[in-house]
Amino acid sequence: MGSLTAADEPLPPLKYPQARRDDGIVDDYHGVLVPDPYRWMEELDSEEVKQFVDAQAAVSDAVLSTCDHRGRLRGQLTALFDHPRFRAPLKRGGSYFFFHNPGLRPHSALYVQHGLGGDPRVLLDPAAFSEDGTVSLGVVGVSDGGDHLAYGTSGSGSDWVTVRVMRVRDGEHLPDTLAWVKFSRIAWTRDGLGFFYSRFPAPRDGEAVDSGIKTDVNLNHEVYYHFLGTDQSQDVLCWRDPDHPKYIYIPEVTEDGKYVILSVSETSDPVNKLYYCDLSALAHGLEGLKGTHGVLPFVKLVDRFEAHYGLIANDGTEFTFLTNKDAPRYKLSRVDVDEPGSWADVLPEDEKAVLESACAVHGDKLLVNYLSDVKYVLQMRSLVTGELLRDIPIDIGTVNGISGRRVDSEVFVEFASFLTPGIIYRCDVSTEVPEMNVYREISVPGFDRNEFEAKQVFYPSKDGTKIPMFIVSKKNLDLNGSHPALLFGYGGFGMSVTPQFSVARVVLMRNLGFVACVANIRGGGEYGEGWHRSGSLANKQNCFDDFAAAGEFLVAAGYTSPARLCIEGGSNGGLLVAACLNQRPDLFGCALAHVGVMDMLRFHKFTIGRAWTCDFGCSENEEEFHWLIKYSPLHNVRRPWEEAGDDPRRGRQYPPTMLLTADHDDRVVPSHTLKFLATMQHVLRAGAEGSPQTNPIIARIERKSGHGCGRSTQRIIDEAADRYAFAAKMMGVSWID
Repeated sequence: MGSLTAADEPLPPLKYPQARRDDGIVDDYHGVLVPDPYRWMEELDSEEVKQFVDAQAAVSDAVLSTCDHRGRLRGQLTALFDHPRFRAPLKRGGSYFFFHNPGLRPHSALYVQHGLGGDPRVLLDPAAFSEDGTVSLGVVGVSDGGDHLAYGTSGSGSDWVTVRVMRVRDGEHLPDTLAWVKFSRIAWTRDGLGFFYSRFPAPRDGEAVDSGIKTDVNLNHEVYYHFLGTDQSQDVLCWRDPDHPKYIYIPEVTEDGKYVILSVSETSDPVNKLYYCDLSALAHGLEGLKGTHGVLPFVKLVDRFEAHYGLIANDGTEFTFLTNKDAPRYKLSRVDVDEPGSWADVLPEDEKAVLESACAVHGDKLLVNYLSDVKYVLQMRSLVTGELLRDIPIDIGTVNGISGRRVDSEVFVEFASFLTPGIIYRCDVSTEVPEMNVYREISVPGFDRNEFEAKQVFYPSKDGTKIPMFIVSKKNLDLNGSHPALLFGYGGFGMSVTPQFSVARVVLMRNLGFVACVANIRGGGEYGEGWHRSGSLANKQNCFDDFAAAGEFLVAAGYTSPARLCIEGGSNGGLLVAACLNQRPDLFGCALAHVGVMDMLRFHKFTIGRAWTCDFGCSENEEEFHWLIKYSPLHNVRRPWEEAGDDPRRGRQYPPTMLLTADHDDRVVPSHTLKFLATMQHVLRAGAEGSPQTNPIIARIERKSGHGCGRSTQRIIDEAADRYAFAAKMMGVSWID
């Protein structure tokens, strides 16, 4: 049973730092004057910004020190995180490579074992990269024969990567070091002599890659080929396009080793151009390009940003691609590159389900993965005809990966769900009726899935559209409106939010009685490109309406009440939470907004923000400016007590709010959160005598960390304990023993 604790005691009055306002900075957007008094917060390395961050950290520390459940949450999270975790193995040259964390190690290590029954050994342990766990392992690439590993490390969660090479046999490092790598894949040629990768030009002033956060726009991506054992200065420039400095290039080598494919994108939109180069046609191979200033003779197979094309397989000059060309739910199409007009569908678009992925295995077989009402369906089909060979039964959950090649008959399938920590299946697809045998199953001591239940509901949004939502809770829940609830959403860039296991969610449900909810709002990819488009650009407001409607449903159905409804989201989901805070402050009892895009008028001016204009629009375009200014979190903070009038929905103040960011986030730069924080505290007169805004508005600013990738286990635990202890304190939630 629950017991009353300090969670029910009010906070003492808070004293917020007064941030300097420069009222002289006013931008003219198509005749509309928009002040930007906190522009100075974009200078993230300035002493003034550092002092502001320190002062805000002191406020948040003071609030968190009153959160009674913080220590117990950390203890429970630590206990549940302490379990072995595995990822699906990758087979190369008779060896199996896989990631494994025995429990509380800062990061998963990369292991290798020779043969399926061989003894695994640690090949690469990120714990050795830094003493404080802030350097993590990112991109990895194993040579075709399994002889060499190229891997990228990033410091403090940055998107910038430094690539190194090691010999698998004895773990010996080669002298190779590649800098200024970003948004890249490591694509080995089949001969194992080297690999393709992508990078940006080094700064002219010789700045070091780890010299601090870099917010400049990233331009002039280039593709290089690196020969093992050589200096980066000798790498062969394979492709650049100065006429299109915003293009991003991802190289991929076909399984037969004959071609290198170049996927060309300009934004985060699911569209790309497609180039290819026949490596076997190079008179002197890649060696012949050493010392020259020419690029590879790529052929532009698709030279318009009209659709997405993802390589599945090739047989000689016949290539099969996963595409949304005239197919918003995706299909498989084939083309003979010697006859560029010969496109034909192999597997047509399904009437309802989204074709998420396809993996060519064991010669002419395909494992295809459909998403149907946010539930995965796995099938085996013919690569030649697309014909269905058999359905492969799986539970309701998420297929997180399929590892297999055409040269092998064994396939590994990685699966998880809300109540399944993880299963890796091994399947021999050479048999008449392939069976999914459990290769590894992740077990969490202290977690009993029989205590909980997960279900899916469909609720109406403001315009009547039916929106799916998963609800996970303890069994036999009494729908009396008394339960705390955590509502999560994303709704952007065609990204689907599917069932996943979460240690933090289990702790919240078990020890604080939370109901955990995931709303699959528009803007995501759950129903294909149509669903995505209906929540982007001029339709972005649909995302916020869908999320608010999810909250209203949970209240009306008796799961929770507004005072006990906490909303959470990160990145685009941080924007979602902040916009809903502005529009419906009455509906929520707490808000947790991670690394959100808060300044919708200037996001495109920093790092890779320009790539998001496909989903948001851009303030430099007059029509799109008028979309953005209506919901931009930074520009829509209002005093509810002055605007409520006769509308009781507006409430009297904003709910308790925690904004989370990191000082080295070079994707959504911290200035978004800092400016929004200062604006909220100023406009709402937070902490001022007589202000109705008595609920805290605070920020948790992680040091030596980035957008969320590559954080150590301990940092993940500490942040979860802080934000959920804050939510519990603010909503008066008691601990359940």
